[in-house]
Amino acid sequence: MEGGKPTLPLVYQAVQALYHDPDPAGKERASVWLGELQRSMYAWEISDQLLQLKQDVESCYFAAQTMKMKIQTSFYELPPETHTALRDSLLSHIQNLKDLSPIIVTQLALAIADLALQMASWKGCVQTLIEKYSNDVSSMPFLIEILTVLPEEVHSRSLRIGANRRTEIIEDLAYYSTTVVTLLVTCAEKSGHDEKMLIKVFRCLGSWFNLGVLDNNFMANNQLLMILFQVLQRDETSTNLHEAASDCVCSALYAIENVAVHMPLAMQLFQGVLSLETAYHMAVAREDLDKVLNYCRIFTELCETFLEMTVRTPGLGMGDLRILELLLICAGHPQYEVVEISFNFWYRLGEHLYKTNDPALHRVFKPYIQRLLHSLARHCQLDPDHEGVPEDTDDFGEFRMRVSDLVKDVIFLVGSMECFSQLYSTLKEGNPPWEVTEAVLFIMASIAKSIDPTYSFLFVTVNCLPLPLLVPSENNPTLTEVLEQIVLLPETVHLAVRYTSIELVGEMSEVIDRNPCMLDPVLNFLMKGLREKPLASVAAKAIHSICSVCRDHMAQHFQGDLIMCCLCDQLLAQDSSSGKSSDPTVWLDRLAVIFRHTNPIVENGQTHPCQKVIQEIWPVLSETLNAHQNDNRIVERCCRCLRFAVRCVGKGSASLLQPLVTQMVSVYQVYPHSCFLYLGSILVDEYGMEEGCRQGLLDMLQALCMPTFQLLEQPNGLRNHPDTVDDLFRLVTRFVQRSPFTLVNSSIIVHIIQCAIASTTLDHRDANCSVMKFIRDLIHTGVTNDHEDDFEVRKRLIGQVMEQHGQQLVTQLINTCCFCLPPYTLPDVAEVLWEIMVFDRPTFCRWLETALKGLPKETAGGALTVTHKQLTDFHKQVTSAEECKQVCWAIREFTRLYR
Repeated sequence: MEGGKPTLPLVYQAVQALYHDPDPAGKERASVWLGELQRSMYAWEISDQLLQLKQDVESCYFAAQTMKMKIQTSFYELPPETHTALRDSLLSHIQNLKDLSPIIVTQLALAIADLALQMASWKGCVQTLIEKYSNDVSSMPFLIEILTVLPEEVHSRSLRIGANRRTEIIEDLAYYSTTVVTLLVTCAEKSGHDEKMLIKVFRCLGSWFNLGVLDNNFMANNQLLMILFQVLQRDETSTNLHEAASDCVCSALYAIENVAVHMPLAMQLFQGVLSLETAYHMAVAREDLDKVLNYCRIFTELCETFLEMTVRTPGLGMGDLRILELLLICAGHPQYEVVEISFNFWYRLGEHLYKTNDPALHRVFKPYIQRLLHSLARHCQLDPDHEGVPEDTDDFGEFRMRVSDLVKDVIFLVGSMECFSQLYSTLKEGNPPWEVTEAVLFIMASIAKSIDPTYSFLFVTVNCLPLPLLVPSENNPTLTEVLEQIVLLPETVHLAVRYTSIELVGEMSEVIDRNPCMLDPVLNFLMKGLREKPLASVAAKAIHSICSVCRDHMAQHFQGDLIMCCLCDQLLAQDSSSGKSSDPTVWLDRLAVIFRHTNPIVENGQTHPCQKVIQEIWPVLSETLNAHQNDNRIVERCCRCLRFAVRCVGKGSASLLQPLVTQMVSVYQVYPHSCFLYLGSILVDEYGMEEGCRQGLLDMLQALCMPTFQLLEQPNGLRNHPDTVDDLFRLVTRFVQRSPFTLVNSSIIVHIIQCAIASTTLDHRDANCSVMKFIRDLIHTGVTNDHEDDFEVRKRLIGQVMEQHGQQLVTQLINTCCFCLPPYTLPDVAEVLWEIMVFDRPTFCRWLETALKGLPKETAGGALTVTHKQLTDFHKQVTSAEECKQVCWAIREFTRLYR
């Protein structure tokens, strides 16, 4: 921190400004300054002094929060001999500040817990704390707070204590778990009417359940379980206490998911939850939504825990189907938020039943799914006074999207066509209100794509019972009849019904493909929607879907669709009252859809039918690109449209190559939109194998790279511009795939490799994937002999690259795996290491050994991070691997030692 250690009055002044300065700029300056203080070495001493002085809540909270943050992220700054003094100081502070504010106590409790997890010399911390504070009633709240956050922090991502230390801690906590539960029982029995203490007890118990260290038999007969269910059964239980008890039961149910191993506790919890049905009905009667939601959470967690037993032995023992009845009772609640809680269970049930593929088992669960679908259709109804189209971005819109996903996942148990036909019958035979019609259409749209358009159900009457009969669809008019009725909808029907009808048409694209006579009326219907602003987006999406499925029938519509899109744009552009022109993204998106899905068959020597159209459109796209070059959103749409235009006609777009590249490079120098890099990758993909185009494309790459490197070399440039990193390495990867020698033999390759090595630390899924793919493909070009004339030269050039950068690359990859990247990126890293090893195994062995020697062997708290045997085992596992997935497994296990 510049200027040396700040004085306490200056820190107080900054804290006061942070919380009380009426000027937002003053608050921001204070926040920045205090952030710098927190990152400095002075923060340790200043935080300790602020906590000792105990001047006010704000300064103490800042100090406690700073202390917690420093212990989490900067514990290595303290020499080991200061750790004991820090522990004693924190325990003193929490005792002295216990009555000032609960949030300060929580911050200090977290600091103490994080210290205990990292401080290897603090043995038996749980026992130490209980012995020191359990006999003092006034200390009990902060003692339980520490015991609550301690197991929660064991798996905290903020603490990289490593697998060895974590295993040691979990064993230690398991050893003392019965001592903790005994303490909690005592607190609960003595709490009397002290609701806050009982809430703390339930939170603490739930925390230990979550860690999975409580003894099964000990807990099955524990008094705390009885107290929990008593609290949940009492009508007079307060909302806060009810929530704490519900959370605890849910944690207990989650902890016994492997039911067979926890049978005694599982039986107690099973019976306890079943006993709550009456309490649920009482909460419904009192319109206590908070409690209703809590009960539904508990019922859902019960069903999740006993899911496998329910599927394996439905109706028997703990496969009791009454638990499904509990969820369906909840589904009957008028508030959609209640049924939404259970969605994950229904997903999982559908997944299990789909995998078992047992028709007899499916019949057992079919009635439950039918009742669920009936409830969902009712919950999806819009309010009768709703105006306009359905919203898809508010809470209710997101709920309907989740309903749609769920219906798609479970409809196989009922039968898509059977359900679709029954839903249509309710509209055809009755005269329901518009909101019921719209909801039914919405569910029909959810299942339309899962219908096999070659077969349908006819309902025939046998012994007075309607039975479904599977027949070829051409003998059943239901599907085409639905389309025929929808395209005839008058414009006077509610806008939401028209909107959802258009969605349904888009989902029935396969039916249209098998009934091409419907294509013209459907497109005319959708074009009407394009002309109305509220319906334009959903109509464009439906056209997109139809174009992608009905490709064989769309070529003849190409010119007409293009003209109609332009006409629609002219219509939307006419706003003389405001003097504003329409957003060009509207027609750019429409053009992109047409180019993307128009795929006529072109014989050798023939001119692509779309080539002339694209040449005519290019001046307009070029002008749009120039006019809106500072608007990233519009430029992205232009590039997307051009991308599909180039893909559409392939080599037929060659005449655009030079003017397009010239304009891309020109605009990119001023406005470095990453979409230009992506468009460049498309051009390389299409033309990179053309000898006459390679040098021009390389010139384009070099021209785009210079401003890109300048952007990424700024402070935090990689982290601030992950899309640029992603698109840059997509571009250079295309070069590796299409013309590797051109790239490897260029002067720009060294700078690209240096940028790639720096970018391996970037924790961004797409960007990191693109970087790793580039490095892997680059090295691979020197491994696989593709019988090209330049292979030996390529191999020699790749060897020179690896000789210069190999050690740095391997060291960087090992360090980023251990300290920077999330686990999901490890397979990509493993592929890079595998390619390096295949290219030159002996040299790679030395590079890996050097990289491993540079890793830290102990944590800042003195705990052993990695043993010598673990290092040598990892080296052997990687270097003796015979396939890439073995490298991936080894890295995944090894990096846990540092997480």
